[in-house]
Amino acid sequence: MDALIDPFIQDIAASAGRQRARGDIRVAFARAGARTEAARVFATGGWRVKFPRAGAECEAVIVNTGGGMAGGDKARVHLTLAPGARALATTQSAEKIYRADGAEIEVEARLEVEAGARLVWAPQETILFEGSRCRRRLEADVAADGSLLIVEATVFGRLAHGETRIDAAFRDDWRIRKDGKLLFAEATRIENAGATLDRLALGRGGRALATLLYVDAEAPARLDALRAALDAVMGDEGEWLEAAAGIVDGAVVARALSPAPHRLRAAMIAAMRALRGVAAPRVWS
Repeated sequence: MDALIDPFIQDIAASAGRQRARGDIRVAFARAGARTEAARVFATGGWRVKFPRAGAECEAVIVNTGGGMAGGDKARVHLTLAPGARALATTQSAEKIYRADGAEIEVEARLEVEAGARLVWAPQETILFEGSRCRRRLEADVAADGSLLIVEATVFGRLAHGETRIDAAFRDDWRIRKDGKLLFAEATRIENAGATLDRLALGRGGRALATLLYVDAEAPARLDALRAALDAVMGDEGEWLEAAAGIVDGAVVARALSPAPHRLRAAMIAAMRALRGVAAPRVWS
């Protein structure tokens, strides 16, 4: 009897061990007179979305009540903006990616910006811990006269805790379409993050990196202002920042790298102000 029961119990335990969090958020934004409001909201799996401010631009703050993500966890965010809507979406705090123990963490964002709508997608930093494995995917469809600003930052290691050379894996895929045509596509693969980013040609010892993409009819006209804003926060040798910005098919693309996460954050705040003329999301402060 024991020979029959033990494998059964072990299989139950193994199945329970594989049960992980599945977060799902879907929000549809629409105009309500001069304001933009969340017309439809769905949230499950421990993920929530709050709306602290709704005016001409609706602010959405995503909250992971679990406090982070571990191996096998999955999260999906789907935001849709109806014609003329304006929204800014961010997260309450930096997202912590814990040790994976085999299965990787998956994070997916899907953004749809219809005619004349404007969206800012600016989550706070993703922080990878020792032994983490994260797969992130971002897809966006922007109407011909829509506007989309994306700011995504990643930090490798809890630097204040001495995790300066972590063994973590990171996969990041972007597919951005404008008016139905592919505008920007990218696939990033980083294995053994600490050693990889120490290589002179790849990271020069940097531990915080960010990509900014601005799809807007007036984006090229803001390029000089963006470059000036990034130059102003370059920092000293101990907290250096390397950043560059250019134009790809009418969209502005910027990269930034630093060994100091707070220096990178300062760069992204300056970049958002230069491009939008307004401050970063309030929860960033």
